[in-house]
Amino acid sequence: MKMKSLALTFVMMIFMLVSCRQSQAGGEKDPGSNGDDKKEVVCFVYHRFGDDRYPSTNTPPDIFEKHLKFLKESSFRVMTMGEALTYLDSREAPFYPAVAVITIDDGYKTFLTGAMPLLRKFGFKATLFVNTESVGGGSYLNWEELKALSREGIEIGNHSHAHTYFLDISGPERLHRFKADLDISRSLFKKHLGLDPDLYAYPYGEFDREMEKTLASEGFRAALAQNSGVIYSGSDRYALPRFPAAGIYGRMDRFREKARMKALRITKTRPVSHELRHPDNPALYLTIDKDLPVSWKEIQCFIGGSASEVHIEKTDPVPVVWIQAEKPFRSRRTLYTVTVPSVDHRHWYWYSYPWFCPSCK
Repeated sequence: MKMKSLALTFVMMIFMLVSCRQSQAGGEKDPGSNGDDKKEVVCFVYHRFGDDRYPSTNTPPDIFEKHLKFLKESSFRVMTMGEALTYLDSREAPFYPAVAVITIDDGYKTFLTGAMPLLRKFGFKATLFVNTESVGGGSYLNWEELKALSREGIEIGNHSHAHTYFLDISGPERLHRFKADLDISRSLFKKHLGLDPDLYAYPYGEFDREMEKTLASEGFRAALAQNSGVIYSGSDRYALPRFPAAGIYGRMDRFREKARMKALRITKTRPVSHELRHPDNPALYLTIDKDLPVSWKEIQCFIGGSASEVHIEKTDPVPVVWIQAEKPFRSRRTLYTVTVPSVDHRHWYWYSYPWFCPSCK
């Protein structure tokens, strides 16, 4: 009996040792063990390269090279937008301290001449959003060029067909036009590239909730806007933020600052609509992730580039703040941008909420 007991104990010890090793080799993981709750992606948007005629949307190639060099030297993992979404969603993907996505809107020829040589030099991928009506036009890439870029690893995204100001269209006609435009662009991508991109970038960065719902129902993985911020797993997948990197926003000091930003994680917004029917100065209420290690007394807000007061409604048990412009908007697009430093002042957290006022002049 004693020998049997010893043998049983020995077998149990071997079983426990093997089980432990199997677990360490890739078995069931503890929640959050791969950093899922910390994964973040900083995304940049470009348009033209080396085209001085349009300074606000142009990035000189030498500046773009400095951007890429900074990402390389700072050990950023540069992904396509599709890869970044998979990274955020996958429990198997390892955690990377710094992840960046390079996106380019419109599909100008200068992407091929001014940006691609540098992307090849640094070994980086990018996501190119194309509005199909312009393909092959005077300053735009043609279908053969897009096909070659796709074979080279450039991810192609949908940027509409006609690049319309959809918010200028009122009533049910807006959604009808949006769906019709979407159908045309998808058919052309399939015809010429054999692709049906599942990523969408809103023309001019403008959208409403019905457009978001349509893209979700049509099987799109995500849609990108043009409000600034950092993407994380809890971001609205149909209003993903991007930092502008053209014009004055391409300065290296600004680029470095944005690349190092952290996501100010918002769990609830009120109101939920971004559209204003007439000039107004709406109040925005934000419920913020209570676990962020930030210094609440130092929270700040910028509206249209100017500092504005932030009202802290409460910080316990859940932080809630509200902000409001002093005067009605004058611009078609206005951002409420909220930033706050970490308690140790090593990081800054960033969030922006876009308002669209088509009637504002």
